[in-house]
Amino acid sequence: MTNRLSQAQSAYLRAHGHQPVDWHPWGKEAFALAKTLDKPILLSIGYHACHWCHVMAQESFSDPVTAQLINEGFVNIKVDREERPDIDQLYQTAHRILRRGHGGWPLTIFLSPQGIPFYSGTYFSREAQMEQAAFADILASVSTVWNDKRDALARQDQALLERLQAERARIQEDLVLDTRADQQAMQQLTVAFDALHGGFGGAPKFPHPTDLAYLLRQGQAGDESARHMALYSLRKMAEGGLFDQIGGGFFRYSTDTRWQIPHYEKMLCDNALLIELYARAYACTDDRLFAQVFDQTVNWLHREMRHEAGGFLASQPADDKQGHEGGFYTWDRETLRTTLIPMEWDVCSAHWGLIDPPNAGDGKWHLHVARGLDKLAGTLDRPLKLVEDFVATARDKLLSARSQRSMGESDNLVLTSWTALAVTALAHAGALCQQHDWIELARQTLDHLRATRWTRDGRLLSLPHQDGCLDDHAFLLEAVLAVHEVDPGADDIGFAHILADTLLGRFEDSQDGGFFMTPHDAPDLFFRLKPGIDTATPSGNGTAALVLIRLNKLAPQQRYLMSAARCVQAFAAAARQDPASHTRLLEAAAALR
Repeated sequence: MTNRLSQAQSAYLRAHGHQPVDWHPWGKEAFALAKTLDKPILLSIGYHACHWCHVMAQESFSDPVTAQLINEGFVNIKVDREERPDIDQLYQTAHRILRRGHGGWPLTIFLSPQGIPFYSGTYFSREAQMEQAAFADILASVSTVWNDKRDALARQDQALLERLQAERARIQEDLVLDTRADQQAMQQLTVAFDALHGGFGGAPKFPHPTDLAYLLRQGQAGDESARHMALYSLRKMAEGGLFDQIGGGFFRYSTDTRWQIPHYEKMLCDNALLIELYARAYACTDDRLFAQVFDQTVNWLHREMRHEAGGFLASQPADDKQGHEGGFYTWDRETLRTTLIPMEWDVCSAHWGLIDPPNAGDGKWHLHVARGLDKLAGTLDRPLKLVEDFVATARDKLLSARSQRSMGESDNLVLTSWTALAVTALAHAGALCQQHDWIELARQTLDHLRATRWTRDGRLLSLPHQDGCLDDHAFLLEAVLAVHEVDPGADDIGFAHILADTLLGRFEDSQDGGFFMTPHDAPDLFFRLKPGIDTATPSGNGTAALVLIRLNKLAPQQRYLMSAARCVQAFAAAARQDPASHTRLLEAAAALR
């Protein structure tokens, strides 16, 4: 059994190519069919490393009975959010408005044939769970609403469009972003800060690297409270299970408030931002823990995430080859005992929490720093250096043992935007820590992106088969300037000018300021976003404004400064209303003062 996705370039889409659901890729054909049949569209958005995407695929999309209901009632479209971040961000925004809550993946959203969403959710279970109906019942309810309540849906469509239009940034001449917005952002972050465990909010708990970078900058400017929140959070994250204590690199998020048990996928974008953040923290503290974290993470990046053709892979999966979440990373006590010599076991079992009750289910442990090495050295009456050597040797042995296990398939997409974030991180971290091989890797990767993603007709691709979005252009321009700062190339600034001019020419809103997510000549979506909020990555608009300011300082061009100022002013109202969600734009506003 195959469907239209079986030959897709995306591994995520291909994984759905042998399901009984009659999947279409995103495109005109599916929308035309929906109009002809007068059926709503079921749009499912996910990505390769997403655990719950795989669960829903197994439970519902691979089930012949559920698939029959889906095929009878809907035209079905599957989208890889890493291939099409523009589609994902638009429908995540619509979901937030429709459901008055946060989105996520898989995103399950029902559209009219015109592409306007009228009902949405994330993961739907095949069976009813607590307050959530079974997926089959949801399908039936959506079909009933579509058939019987078209007038109400038309009114809802209009209200959604009006809300999106009202939220879109535009210049208001009397509004500016001044230091009061920074003060308010600090208040917001202080209220959200977890003083006991670090980070912000409760479970599920994400690392928020853009917020932490903002706090660290404020701390370096003299705000001791900001400095504490940043450094304390970074320490707690590094000591917790969010950080891979054996192989390096950070997982996506923690399922608990103490950073102990993660959701096990590893994303390139998260780790790129955290590499630079830990390097900056080390530069202002000389804390060896921070040095160990970014060193291990860069080693992981180099060892496991480099694509054979160049660039970096997008992600590693949460599931092992057998489909068990975290199975690749958790340990049973006996395996550890037989892998380590007695003294290594004595140190590491206490250090990584193996003398405590199992914390990962099924009698297994996920490693975290339960006891610091300073205290252990005193307890064991051993020199600290010897204890550290035991842990380092044990880590090497366990990494070798773990490499014999079967990890699930990594996402082989090399995304321009996320790879550019890694280039910037390697360049900045290499300079801060005097690691010239990291700078060399940054230069090599930048050259690879330029050679493979910049076309002869002057277009930047996000993937070999996909036109680039705002983030691709803004993050790559940032990477060019970062590498040029530490390893100047003769034509870096020339290429930076080309990228900046492309950014202005293809993405800028010449009327209201700021930059659209998609280029002016992109195929139409039902609404054109102009995103300013920092999410897992810094906002494209905030980054665009900031790099245009930086480029203007290196090679003055008044139009760059004017576009950056217009961008900041366009988002002034949104940033003043919720400054903690716009920290990259606050940084740009400060650079303009």
